[in-house]
Amino acid sequence: MGVRVSVLDTSPIVRGSTAREALRNTLDLAILADELGFHRYWVPEHHGMRGVASSAPAVVVGRLAAATERIRVGAGGVLLPNHAPIIVAEQFGTLEAFHPGRIDLGLGRALGGPQHAADAVRSERERTAKSFEEQVRELLRYFTADELVRAVPAVDNLPEIWLLGSSGHSASLAGSLGLGYAFAHHLKPENAVEALGNYHGPRTLVSVSVIVADTDAQAEYLAGSTRLKVLSRVRGNRVQLPSPADAAAYPYTDDDRAEIAVRSGGVLVGSPDTVRGLLQAVLDETGTTELMLTTPVYEHAARRRSYELVGKIAPLLR
Repeated sequence: MGVRVSVLDTSPIVRGSTAREALRNTLDLAILADELGFHRYWVPEHHGMRGVASSAPAVVVGRLAAATERIRVGAGGVLLPNHAPIIVAEQFGTLEAFHPGRIDLGLGRALGGPQHAADAVRSERERTAKSFEEQVRELLRYFTADELVRAVPAVDNLPEIWLLGSSGHSASLAGSLGLGYAFAHHLKPENAVEALGNYHGPRTLVSVSVIVADTDAQAEYLAGSTRLKVLSRVRGNRVQLPSPADAAAYPYTDDDRAEIAVRSGGVLVGSPDTVRGLLQAVLDETGTTELMLTTPVYEHAARRRSYELVGKIAPLLR
């Protein structure tokens, strides 16, 4: 089996657009990814973030699975401390019953947004309840017939379950539970080798931020959007993804450029030939056989084009 290439889509609400547009773009991109032969398509859970429309992954997964034919669809991921494990088991067992062999359930423990949003999502009981490991183990039991309280749709309808993380601890936990491990290279590229070295389990994938265009210059222009957004976040101002034109016109200082160089190094940018080499380097470094790509560009057409170009280089990866 060769390298698998997949998609992580946050349903970005770019500057000047709406959540409705973002979700429609996600549906369109999932259909394209299915046609291009990508392996899986994941959507995350975020709350209280003006630039992200993906807050209800189970709902979005159901819509995407119904609109596609072959591609695996899943949550990347459900933030388990926000939910009762039995509800998650029922939701994803139901999805697996409707779409056998095509549903993934990625599990994370992050807040999923700013603290005030997390406080609104999680009750005081949930914030002081079981550990993440205890919650995961409880969830897994609901997919068997052994629990006193049965999650009926979940029994005999087991999705492919993954743990999400960016540290050695999360990797070790995934391995000890016999679950797949999805490493967030796009967030913590410097932790990749150590974390994956701690994983002893059935399968890994590595999520990478990638922007591909027909030329290196075009890709660098598109990447200006995410670089300006990163800079704004570092400066304490969370903004929606700006246009590349706005990014190009921004009056960067030398300190700004230095900050961007440090904070944006994990984004792989360039033409197909350039990005092929960068992706191969990630594969060689991590030893994974699956890459999951997220593409933070402003225009939906440019995002589609990026995945079309990735589809052409994917068979060349080893």
